[in-house]
Amino acid sequence: MEFKHVSIMAAECMEALCPERGGIYVDCTAGGGGHSFEIARRLPEGSRLISLDRDDDAIAACTARLRDYAHRCTVVKSNFSGIGAALDMLGIEKIDGVMWDLGVSSYQLDEAERGFSYVADAPLDMRMDRSCGMTAADVVNTYSEEALKKILWEFGEEKFSGKIARSIAAYRETKRIETTGELAEIIASSIPKAKRMKESQHPAKRSFQAIRIEVNGELSEIEPSLTEACRRLKPGGRMAVITFHSLEDRIVKDTFRRMAKGCDCPPEFPVCVCGKTPDVKLLGNDTPTAEEIESNPRARSARLRTAEKL
Repeated sequence: MEFKHVSIMAAECMEALCPERGGIYVDCTAGGGGHSFEIARRLPEGSRLISLDRDDDAIAACTARLRDYAHRCTVVKSNFSGIGAALDMLGIEKIDGVMWDLGVSSYQLDEAERGFSYVADAPLDMRMDRSCGMTAADVVNTYSEEALKKILWEFGEEKFSGKIARSIAAYRETKRIETTGELAEIIASSIPKAKRMKESQHPAKRSFQAIRIEVNGELSEIEPSLTEACRRLKPGGRMAVITFHSLEDRIVKDTFRRMAKGCDCPPEFPVCVCGKTPDVKLLGNDTPTAEEIESNPRARSARLRTAEKL
């Protein structure tokens, strides 16, 4: 299957990043290269783009997408939390702009064999980097019932996390859970029918999100990546982050607020004694236009937050 992914809020990202100014830019979640392509084609001569991704399919697709700009683009296999190591490897100290398009790509969802989707029956995998790490099958078959309940609640905000975890634990006593279809059925059967009938989304959506986040360690790597990128930015450099659910967005919002706060002295202190100053200026947040949502329903939950290095 061809690596296809519609870049969300591409115009808004480019407006925020201003790659036309030139310099060194980093796309921390290159995917199929959609946002990277938009940056690369706007960069003036002498500028450079570094595109990171940990998915081998994405690396190949992004490299092909950027072939006309290969002289100023470097594609590196790396998780977005490895931005510092990637820049060190390339001998780059400071950058002029950086972006993240968090979450799972359309390709990963639509390619059944990747095991991300509850729609098609396939082996339970969900790894963004298929060369290493545990799979979704490892999680659902080896985690304790209590651990599963915790993951489903914290990463999926699933109200029926307890019932689902109990059903998974009971099912695997007689048979290992091997496929997405098996897991989706177990989850659906754990949710009251009346509740399933009221919701427009698939009953397994929240649980699959939670397990995917656990498999890939997605949430734990956001704050370190933002912090390191901010440290690398030149004054006036821009950060742009697209999130797709409240858990991601809360981390980005809180990290940006901390960066923009500066002084953290107790409010009763008459003057600042910590000497901390803000690292960034918040530029605001945006959501997709109605036209974009109509043409690409997966954009519906997206939110773009931007900040500028002081």
